[in-house]
Amino acid sequence: MPPTPLTRQIAARIVERIRSGQAPAGTRLVERTLAEQLNVSRSPVRSALRLLADDGIVGIGDKGGYTVLRTADKLTELPVDRDAEDALYLRVAADRLDGKLPDRVTENRLTRDYGLTPAQLAGLLRRINAEGWIERLPGYGWQFQPTLTSLRSYQDSYRFRVVIEPASILEPTFELDRAAIEKVRAQQQKLVDGDVHTVSNAELFDLNTAFHEAIIECGRNTFFIDSLRRVNRLRRLIEYRRSLPRDRALTRCREHLDIADLLLANRREEAAEYLRGHLSTVGVEKSADA
Repeated sequence: MPPTPLTRQIAARIVERIRSGQAPAGTRLVERTLAEQLNVSRSPVRSALRLLADDGIVGIGDKGGYTVLRTADKLTELPVDRDAEDALYLRVAADRLDGKLPDRVTENRLTRDYGLTPAQLAGLLRRINAEGWIERLPGYGWQFQPTLTSLRSYQDSYRFRVVIEPASILEPTFELDRAAIEKVRAQQQKLVDGDVHTVSNAELFDLNTAFHEAIIECGRNTFFIDSLRRVNRLRRLIEYRRSLPRDRALTRCREHLDIADLLLANRREEAAEYLRGHLSTVGVEKSADA
């Protein structure tokens, strides 16, 4: 008989305890204690431990019961089907944009609707939470955070960026972080050299947002920095849905290189004007660019 959604949910929560360091390798897992900590009966805990034993995460202890076999770093290194992981992630993102997922969801529902294993559920929630578009509710469940869902709001976000990003370069507090700019420039160079044709939309988005955030951080204006980070979180999902032709993505990455070179040459006014033009044209494209 396949594991129930509750069994998968409890297994995922045990895995998270291992990942967080609360249960290092060798820790004896006591059913009664886990049941009390997770606020469930002992029966689903027992089933969850059996499921984790099948995956080699826990094993039978010398004195009976189960002990943790894998450390957090070993869990991180478990083989993962990245294509399947990305497909699942993008499916959830699309369902959220289409209104198929409510503002609040439970792990039980996600497990049931998407047929997830404990490891898949834990990985999915960890990734979404890290990217800032879902947060755990106190006690039980998860809540999705606001995102951009319309073309109008998407274009408005770029008009806002046209105002703050070039201005940050001209701030009197601007101080070039040469190491940070050289790092993001190197990332953009790899994209130009061919990686732009192989990375996923999500990876492209992360690399390009990292570029823009590195620049605005040099302005040392916390309001500008926090505003851009928030806008980037809001537009993440709508960017994933858009499919940017990779020849256009390549052009944008080359523009990033030009902007970085101007900054590194201390030509701030030219860099600010170039960045303004870059954002003005990107904002009207149906892209997954930054």
